Amino acid sequence: MKNSKKFAALFLAAALVTACAGCGNEAGSSEASGSESVSGEVSDSSSEESSEESSASSEESNEESNASSEESNASSEESSAEGSDSSDAESAEGGEASGEVLSYADYMAAEMDTQVVVETYVQAKQSWWEDKATLYTQDQDGGYFVYNMACSEEDYAKLTPGTKIRVTGFKGEWSGEVEIMDATFEFVEGGDTFIAEPKDVTTYLGQDELADYQNQFVSFKGMTVEASEGDAAFLYNWDGSGAEGDDLYFKVSLNGETYTFTVESYLCDSTTEVYTAVKNLKVGDKIDMEGFLYWYEGVNPHITSVKAAE
Repeated sequence: MKNSKKFAALFLAAALVTACAGCGNEAGSSEASGSESVSGEVSDSSSEESSEESSASSEESNEESNASSEESNASSEESSAEGSDSSDAESAEGGEASGEVLSYADYMAAEMDTQVVVETYVQAKQSWWEDKATLYTQDQDGGYFVYNMACSEEDYAKLTPGTKIRVTGFKGEWSGEVEIMDATFEFVEGGDTFIAEPKDVTTYLGQDELADYQNQFVSFKGMTVEASEGDAAFLYNWDGSGAEGDDLYFKVSLNGETYTFTVESYLCDSTTEVYTAVKNLKVGDKIDMEGFLYWYEGVNPHITSVKAAE
């Protein structure tokens, strides 16, 4: 009986120990699980905070980078603007230099094919077509032949003798004729007027000094009409190939030297007095003439007036 009770008591004690051990294991497992859960939450929280801090840091870095880039761009734009302003200023100064109005002496001294700017006065209009005008102009010091200058028909009508204009173009030469080509112009508002008196250059014929008066309004005195072909005192065109309305060519002499003068039909057409006067010339006539000292392979004046010598 005792043995049976003892065995029962031992059995109950063993069962109790086993039960306690099981409870301990479950508690430990639960605590461990709880610990792992807390650890995961802490880890997740730490990871999220780290990620947020990293993102914030990245955003701050990007903002700083963008700000730095904007400052750099602004600095670059300011530098570019300053450089552009400086360049524009230099360009403007260069433009002013290239746009400086030249005296006649400076114009004559300028190299060929360089830009020139002159203020001059219309003396006569030779022609206009396709918005281009050709003029004889002059100031108090010398003459300028302006060839194919950009000009509307309306403005061409305003270019009356004596009108002051500012001409910008390129100095050029064609067969000895010095001229201003590819030009533009503007009226000089409030400018004075000037019409040149003819300069007597008769004594300069055959001399180098005659070229100093190129394109000026000049006169020739007491010259003798010579035969141009056969008994004819003039020709239509330089070789006689023309007809009424074309240029008139005639020859005159002085001191044994003969020169060819021209009535330019664009300048003085067949309705003008000078055109009729030249057609009525006779070989041997002594005449006085006025006109513009044009040049073509030597002196070739464009005559605007012919009268019997005084």
